Amino acid sequence: MPGELTPDNTIFVSLSFEGPDPYAQAGGLGVRVSELDATLAAQGFETHLLFIGDPNLPSHETREDGKLILHRWSQWLSAQYPSGVYHGEEAKVHDVNESAPWFLGESIIGPAIHSGKRAVVIAEDWHTTEAICRLSDLLYTWGLRHRAVLMWNANNLYGFYRINFGRLGFVSTLTTVSKYMKHRMWSYGQNPLVIPNGIPERFLQAPPAKYVNACRTLFGDTMTLFKIGRFDPDKRWLQAIEAVARLKAAGVPVRLLMRGGIEPHGSEVLWRAHALGLSVADVTSRGRTMEDSIAALQSAPGADILNLSYFLPEEFVRVLYRASNAVLANSGHEPFGLVGLEVMAAGGTAVTGSTGEDYAVHFENAVVLDTEDPAELAGSLIYLRDHPEQVKRLKAGAAATARQYTWAEVLHNLLSKASYLADRQDPL
Repeated sequence: MPGELTPDNTIFVSLSFEGPDPYAQAGGLGVRVSELDATLAAQGFETHLLFIGDPNLPSHETREDGKLILHRWSQWLSAQYPSGVYHGEEAKVHDVNESAPWFLGESIIGPAIHSGKRAVVIAEDWHTTEAICRLSDLLYTWGLRHRAVLMWNANNLYGFYRINFGRLGFVSTLTTVSKYMKHRMWSYGQNPLVIPNGIPERFLQAPPAKYVNACRTLFGDTMTLFKIGRFDPDKRWLQAIEAVARLKAAGVPVRLLMRGGIEPHGSEVLWRAHALGLSVADVTSRGRTMEDSIAALQSAPGADILNLSYFLPEEFVRVLYRASNAVLANSGHEPFGLVGLEVMAAGGTAVTGSTGEDYAVHFENAVVLDTEDPAELAGSLIYLRDHPEQVKRLKAGAAATARQYTWAEVLHNLLSKASYLADRQDPL
């Protein structure tokens, strides 16, 4: 078919603030672009990722047998703002706007089109809106715009007040990560295409049984819950804390392991825990290995809430997903909900909200909360405790769901919609 995109006729370009460097990761966006682009490259597509990179790493780097090319941008600013990708945010946005469109057009997209290929550009979140508009203008001026598919993706509602949607929607196709976000964007007069996020295929492998069993032995008969994420009211930390208090008052042996961020809401969460009579203990670790993480838990004091104030390796997080009785991903606003999907892949029991987690079906593959009432959460956890056959059913459904949402599977969705867009604007 005329618009079918293959590695022989198409290159991909990602434009994002976040990327694979620890410096460039502040949330799910860095994981999204890193895994998506790595999957595209593994499928044989020449893939370029331009992001705000670590100032101490090479400005250009190739991976995936040369198919994935990283372009670390604004490194001169990152050196002045060393605290992470969003430190000096406004200066970096300005620098990307002024320089990235010209670089992408002259050095990557233009040469690819002149060699007979198409280019698919995916820009992420509000930081890139002006840059993709300028890129479209440049390609149009050069007579190349019809050979480039420009897509702008919304991962959240951040910065929407700064976006000229009339202009952005004219020069690019808007996409988003869930039906929930699609419906939220209707109020802005937009009707984006939905292309969900995914998880790496390696997440389908069970976490090491050695460490899972060590944690389960440590947890014993205590109902152990795990919650990880930013300290943001949208994450419904207070619902989790109050549910733990309800369970304790009902005589249920319960413990919450929590790993938050540095956000101010964390103080409110801890204050609420103390006000409800819950004991809280901070747990730290000097090392970053799996053994260090297990040792930190083993040496932790007995408390209702263990505040994990140390770096958790990815694999240890997956161990906790599987070893805990439930993982509380109970957000009130979650554009997609990667944590819930990662829990499913790890063999755990996910408790989600009812927003962007399109993949979650109540009591089929997860517990899906309809309200922010802590009684709903506590009641659901007691029900699962008393009905182990339901937990077994949930985990079987969760495993099947996780297999449907690997990046390799999601790529079919992306390629089909990008092919449709390419054929629509340049059918010959």
